[in-house]
Amino acid sequence: MIHTKHSLRVRYGETDPMKYVYYGNYAEYFEIGRVELFRTIGMSYDEIENQGIWLPVSEYKIKYLRPALYDQKLEIHTYLKKIPGVKIEFEYEIYNEEHTKITEASTTLFFLDSNTNKIIKCPDFLIRLIEKNWKEE
Repeated sequence: MIHTKHSLRVRYGETDPMKYVYYGNYAEYFEIGRVELFRTIGMSYDEIENQGIWLPVSEYKIKYLRPALYDQKLEIHTYLKKIPGVKIEFEYEIYNEEHTKITEASTTLFFLDSNTNKIIKCPDFLIRLIEKNWKEE
């Protein structure tokens, strides 16, 4: 398993009139988590794309437990719990400043060759980085 944490503060423009984070903004928070996970294991998202690999999202599931509020500091936990094949699955938890879990989510992405536009297996260079950083639960 690979587990990373990333903190951010809720900006005013991310909220609705109740000062709750607008539900559509959570997808961006999870993207931040994925990007930081890749960076933590040794390769930026940009470097992956420069290798000719795109990672489109095919599934997105979320459960809102409590609202995130304007100006709260949030901690995004991102997990990779399975070695990827043609798809890569991420799980997320978001915690507020009181360390209360407020959101659970998951996304599934697949590996797409940017030249052929065909689905491929996770490239070897990425598998090596994942395996190098893998920790047993």
